Amino acid sequence: MIKIGKISYWHVHAWDYTKQAGEHPDTEIVAVWDENPQRGREAADKQGVAFYESLDEMLSRDDIEGVIVDAPTRMHREVMLKAAAAGKHIFTEKVLAPTLHEANEILEAVKRHNVKLTVSLPRLNDGYTLAIRDILDQELLGKITLVRVRLSHNGATAGWLPDHFYKPEDTFGGALIDLGCHPMYLTRLFLQQEPVEVKAEYGYVTGKEVEDNAVASLSTPSGAIGIVEAGFVNSFSPFCIEIHGTDGTLLYGTPDEKLLIRTTRKEEYQNGWVELPVPGARESAFQQWVSHIQNDTTADENLMYAIELTKLMEAANQSAREHRGIRISDLQA
Repeated sequence: MIKIGKISYWHVHAWDYTKQAGEHPDTEIVAVWDENPQRGREAADKQGVAFYESLDEMLSRDDIEGVIVDAPTRMHREVMLKAAAAGKHIFTEKVLAPTLHEANEILEAVKRHNVKLTVSLPRLNDGYTLAIRDILDQELLGKITLVRVRLSHNGATAGWLPDHFYKPEDTFGGALIDLGCHPMYLTRLFLQQEPVEVKAEYGYVTGKEVEDNAVASLSTPSGAIGIVEAGFVNSFSPFCIEIHGTDGTLLYGTPDEKLLIRTTRKEEYQNGWVELPVPGARESAFQQWVSHIQNDTTADENLMYAIELTKLMEAANQSAREHRGIRISDLQA
């Protein structure tokens, strides 16, 4: 049994990961630390486990093999460097870190201390993503020209997101760095190449300190363009994917959860939209993390896209702040 220490219940998904740890036959949470002691004690009491006011003290427990990180984004570097130095494997909420420099520091510490790191990028494992990757590998759309992914909800307008999600000193942003992480890493995946420049526009519909409405565009060496959209201010905006190529198009979620294709590259897909089967999801990021611990393997693809995500988010934040395009190559490594 892999014993886990829980680092913070700040994030809205913290209890989701607690549930995953409880449901996995090989893991259990045995301790909690939280930068908010009251919240941490309540979470620990609810589970019947120990609460620690000192993170160092919790990490000093020999029986704890790994940690789940749901601390504020500003604390990711601090808590993960400590966890790695203590020899604890790390599963973390996205983003890995708000800047490329901090993300690289984390990766270096993980490698130096030989611990397993996996970042929660759940939509990489969903069935529609697996199906789309298969289509792209077959080059059925021709040369990719545009990828658009949108994800939005009404967390700000309906008031169900916690107030601390709007504090820029903790979050380093709003809709894009939180919800927009998912369309960002999917857009990067489907473009099949590293973007060279990011331009972002942020909107403040509800007057929060961080953006609640956002669009980012990604330019690439091939001329393909990525469009990432996210918001906290929409009641009925479906999660949707568009991938256009010189010879065909893929659509998903417009608005139904169906994967549609039309392309000249295959006779049966030429004369109209055809619905493609969507397979089941592969094992979750948490399950993959446990497997890496047990089998002494590394989450190479997961970490590659986690680093790409941090690059794109750092560039988007800088672009929105400075009202100009930001080249990825100009970020401080």
